[in-house]
Amino acid sequence: MVVRRRRKSRKRRGSRTMGRGCAKRGRGAGERGGRGLSGGHKQKWPYILKYMPNHFGKHGFVRPSEVSRVVSAINVGDLDEHLDEFVQGGAARREGDRFVVDATKLGFEKVLGGGHVTRPIEVTAKQFSEQAKRKLEEAGGRAVVG
Repeated sequence: MVVRRRRKSRKRRGSRTMGRGCAKRGRGAGERGGRGLSGGHKQKWPYILKYMPNHFGKHGFVRPSEVSRVVSAINVGDLDEHLDEFVQGGAARREGDRFVVDATKLGFEKVLGGGHVTRPIEVTAKQFSEQAKRKLEEAGGRAVVG
């Protein structure tokens, strides 16, 4: 079967005016009140109010890029899950039964409390959430701010 590129339009075939009264009115964009959203503050205002109420005006607030910054963070569950990879990569080391991880060497500033901690881990980072501290200490590790 061949794909038809143009739509097969059967409506108004043989009609001179295509439902617009006279042939002249179908030319240009006059019958539709202008092209696109022209007339949005004039004749198309009721349409704008009903279907596009937030179209005009400014909305919200954007903080300046100098003020806002993204804090890179990792969950304690992810640290625990990928601990063996970190040891092989040199970002963590094993001291007896405890693992020592420097999150800043991994590129993270903050440690968050998502996930489960199954091994004692001593983590060094700039910031910790309260839940991350609690989970690390419950597993026998500790959170070192530095």
